[in-house]
Order: sequence, then C-alpha cells, then structure tokens
Amino acid sequence: MTGSAARRAAATAAALLAAAVLTAAQLPQPPQPGIGDRLYPRVGDPRYDVTAYDLAFDYRGAGRPLDAVTRIHARARTALTGFHLDFTHGAVRSVAVDGAPARFRLSGGRLLVTPAHRIPRGGLLDVTVRHTSDPSGPADDGGWVRTPDGLALADQAEAARRVFPCDDHPSDKARFTFHVTAPRGYTVVANGLPVGRPHATAGGVTWTYRTQHPMATELAQISIGRSAVLRARGPEGLPVRDVVGAADRTRLAARAALVPGQIAWMERQVGRYPFETYGILSVDTPTGFELETQTLSLFERRVLLAPASYAAPLMVHELSHQWFGDSVTPADWSDLWLNEGHATWYEWRYRAEVEHGPSLEQQARTAYRRDAANRADDGPPARPKLPGPGQLGIFRDNVYDGGGLALYALHQEIGDRAFRAMERAWVARYRDANATTADLIALASRVSGRDLRGFLTAWLYGDRTPPMPGHPDWRTDPAR
Repeated sequence: MTGSAARRAAATAAALLAAAVLTAAQLPQPPQPGIGDRLYPRVGDPRYDVTAYDLAFDYRGAGRPLDAVTRIHARARTALTGFHLDFTHGAVRSVAVDGAPARFRLSGGRLLVTPAHRIPRGGLLDVTVRHTSDPSGPADDGGWVRTPDGLALADQAEAARRVFPCDDHPSDKARFTFHVTAPRGYTVVANGLPVGRPHATAGGVTWTYRTQHPMATELAQISIGRSAVLRARGPEGLPVRDVVGAADRTRLAARAALVPGQIAWMERQVGRYPFETYGILSVDTPTGFELETQTLSLFERRVLLAPASYAAPLMVHELSHQWFGDSVTPADWSDLWLNEGHATWYEWRYRAEVEHGPSLEQQARTAYRRDAANRADDGPPARPKLPGPGQLGIFRDNVYDGGGLALYALHQEIGDRAFRAMERAWVARYRDANATTADLIALASRVSGRDLRGFLTAWLYGDRTPPMPGHPDWRTDPAR
C-alpha cells in the first residue's frame, strides 16, 4: 500500500469539487483545506502524490537564510488547475511547473500555485521553487536546529514545511536527493548514501546524498558542521556512519561502537535492517528529544555522553524506528502509537536483556500504574487529544508508554511465538509503505488465529486502562 485510505478519500472529494467548479475558462480550484488529518488538518494536499524531491541548499554561515531550490516530481490524482505546497519560514522568488512560470502566493503557511496549464488526472508535474530557508525563529517550532557550528534538522511532526516546500504529511512518502553547499572545513551528511565525492564550487564545497527508499518529509535530515564521521560495518556489510563533533571523535567512539551490535540485536527481533545505511548524529544543542530521522538518527550530545545504561536503550529506541515509523510509516498522525509504542517496547526489552536494567515486567508495570492518568490527560494511544503548542505537542506518554503497554498486553495475550511472527510480518508486509491501526489489528488477528478486535480496541481506543493479561493484581494510580 503506497497511500492511506484517508488520502484517497480526500483526493476523491477534491476531484468532485474540481469537476463542479471547472468551466471552459479553466478556473483555478479553490484552496484545498488539507489532507484531513484529525490532529493536523491543514497540512498536505491530497490532489497529487510526490514521487521525488530534489533539494539544493547553500549554507553561508550562522544567522543567514539559506538560498535554496526545491524540485518536486509528482503525479496528479485529479485534474489540477491549482495546488498547494506546505511552506513557511522562507521567501519565494519564483515557481515553475513543467518549465513554465506559474503564479504563486504565500498564505497561512502554504504556497498556493496556479500553473500556466491544466494538469490532467494522472499527469506528471515537475515543480521548481526558488526560495530561501530561514533557520531563525523559536527553537521549539522545529525545522532547522541551530548548533554551535552549523545546522541539523528536526522536522516532526509537521515542520519540514519550515525548511522546504513540500506535501508535509507522512502519507506522501517520496525519494530524496540533497545537494548542500557549505564553506570549506565543514562536513555535510544527509539521509541516504553519498552520490560521488564532494566537489569544490564557487561557494565552497557541494555534497550530494540520495535515499534508496521512499521517506516521509518529517524524516529528512541534513547535518552541516565541523564534524567527524566515524565509519564501521554492520550486519551483512551495512555501511554505518556516525556523525559527531570533531572534538568528540575519541570521546564518543564508544557510543558509536555500539551501533553495529544494536542493529544485529534488532535484526534478531524483526528481520533485516530495511535501509541502505545507518548511523547516529550528535548535536551539541539542548533539544529535549532524540529523533529517528531516516538512516541518521539525531541525538543530543549530552545523552550520548551519559552512562551506557541510560544512552544505549535510547539509541535502540531510535534505531527501532527505522523499521517502525520510517520504513512502515503511519498513514495518519493518530496512528503515531505504531511508531512510539513499538520503539518503547524494544527499548524496554533491550534495557532488560542487554543493559541489565529493570526487567520487562517491571518497566511495563511502572507504565501501567501511570496509564490511567495518561489516558485522562492526553487520550488513549490511538486516539490522542489534539496537540498543544510547540513541536512536542503529540509526542506524549500516552503514545509512548501507552503504546508499549498495548504491545505488552498483546504479547501476554497471544504468546511470544505469535507476537514475534506478527512483528516480522508487519515490517515485511508494509515495508516502504503506510499502515494504520486497523491494519495492525487485522494482521494480529490473522497471525494469532483469533479475532483480536475487541481486545485491541479496548487497549488502543478505550478511555480506561483494561486489565493486564497474566497480571490481575496490577492497578493504576488514580487519574490526576
């Protein structure tokens, strides 16, 4: 599956609207309200599917907007006389569609585009936007992360639009190519693998990277800094590159050395690593989070410098997202628990099995005690309440611990053998695609040979914490 049912339904509605308003004069379509995501209703445009992004950025130093060119290859889901891209935090100089200048305007965080010609349903369109990308602004808005020596990216949940024009919803995955020019002495690393060698240009040195698998916009990563790249090989010869501050090459070598073994541990749980490379990115900036950007997970330096018993399980949390969230991507932000619940589950297991911390049962019981309060405050795992202000609005304990608890309960209910079979089937069936909570419930029922709809609905959508199978004595603390 390459798109969500919600996206297809929204596209159908848009097509009916277009048919109603088109006249012989080809009047532009009114602005699309968005993909219709319950938590982020304004982002995305279901009238087209992006197949590839080609992004060029010119970094001239701290405090200056980057000159940028965004090229988008897409296919129209419906006949188009206009469309929009999500974009803010930059000035737009020009827009062209299929090589012809297009009319455009910025409004409410969107770039509204009216091409010179009508795009037929199923037609291909190439969009070129020349713009700036401004790293200034409040740090908790997301997008560019300012570091002492450069920049990195943190685009969750819908902050890629603060960096480049895009269809900023996880249901529209695409392949990416990055061209980044930076001054001599800087190192650039991005998602995917390098294309050729860095080459000198009039503005400095240009680095090019390309992904081999489709990626959601929120998972884009570009590191620009005075960095060292530590290289190793993972299972089956997988290229591993870890990006750390040049002065931390020795100090963080022990953390980087954990990565190949952690990949091997995850492969024993769910199967082969799904992408072409992996590594960790250290940023010497307090972000308040770590982030599973595809093939290159972002970590605060202070976390990587912490004792291994603290840092290593968090490293596995972000690594597990490469399967759960990056390769298999939620079709809707309400399905975020599919990412964070799985990452929490494997974090718990790694902490218990490898780092000799609290047992899996102890960690689950601690989460169980807090679950009633989490549901009351933020909603059940698969029906979270609307996000509050700031970048971390939907990334709350109800989807982390609550999602992990739902998986723990499912493991208790169907047993280890069936649970492991389900996990492997999940990442194989929906690799490079989108999936929903309903898809997981159906797969769990099929693999276990039982109808689990009632059981999982209670855990994922219920306002109250269900009893934990095998632990009738477990109790929740009173809701706040």
